[in-house]
Amino acid sequence: MLWHKLTDISQLNDIQLLSKEQSAIGVTVLLFKHSTRCSISSMALNRLESKWVDNEKIQTYYLDLLNHRDISNEIASLYQVEHASPQVLLIKDGVCIYHASHTAISAADILEASKA
Repeated sequence: MLWHKLTDISQLNDIQLLSKEQSAIGVTVLLFKHSTRCSISSMALNRLESKWVDNEKIQTYYLDLLNHRDISNEIASLYQVEHASPQVLLIKDGVCIYHASHTAISAADILEASKA
């Protein structure tokens, strides 16, 4: 997986624009919120990466929660999805169309949801 690191809250504006501008051609944005000290989060990340099928229509972003909790809080507010860790959100046309957390994080489910 080619992760773009989410390290600045201003990137959320760029993600919103990307998801809106590219929606017509089927592009979605995946946000992965990861706690680097949590074994469940590490397991979810490893499972996601090992099962991932590269897809040029999904832009993937990685958020280190321990260093950027402010960004996680803004994501929860912006997309009206309660914070969890680990957590994935799939953004299309500026809206969260799918989210999952903990052991429910599945590459197959994400890829299927991105087709909607």
